[in-house]
Amino acid sequence: MSIWTRITEAVRALAAGEGLAAVLEKLSTPPERRAAFTIAVIALGAKMAKADGRVTRDEVSAFREVFTIPKSAEPAAARLFNYARQDVAGYEAYARQVARMFGPGAPALADLLAGLFHIAAADGAYKDSEDAFLRRCAEIFGVEDAAFRRLRASYAPQAADPWTVLGLDPGAPPEKVRARWRALVRETHPDRMIGRGVPEEAVKLATVRLARINAAYEAIMRAA
Repeated sequence: MSIWTRITEAVRALAAGEGLAAVLEKLSTPPERRAAFTIAVIALGAKMAKADGRVTRDEVSAFREVFTIPKSAEPAAARLFNYARQDVAGYEAYARQVARMFGPGAPALADLLAGLFHIAAADGAYKDSEDAFLRRCAEIFGVEDAAFRRLRASYAPQAADPWTVLGLDPGAPPEKVRARWRALVRETHPDRMIGRGVPEEAVKLATVRLARINAAYEAIMRAA
């Protein structure tokens, strides 16, 4: 059963009066957890848009860039987004439930955070409200500060720095830069992401992250 079938079922449950927390609880074990990953991105993305005060076409397009959504599932995804945006529950409650589901510090939570960063920075104007939102999500997820800063440097225009993207001190020797780049490429490979719980429908996240890692590496090596 595809994740979008699961998500369509989840939307029906919401329409029947079940809360999102109860819906996520039903999807807390593999392989259903892949659907929960997608629901978490949609729901937290909706909460982030509410915190920002608006939803732009760029942000909607950014979601499509990293998730393959069949046309038949678009209404369910839109209803889920609108439900989460209007739900009285705060985003921290969603984030805590997802953290419990995957386990604090789980690599899949950093992947989820990367998806939210991609959406936040899609309009080219990464805002203080979005930064505060994502920093708090990272704290709840158990994502280390160094990993948060690497993601922010990868996606936020005003924080862009190739050394931070690779997690290295400026001036590190080329062999160390090369070794770090190779390690990050292995870590970001689509097969690795699927193995840690990211749904196949979202592996385009890997393409986006790899592009930023490669660009950082090339910028450093050109300047060496």
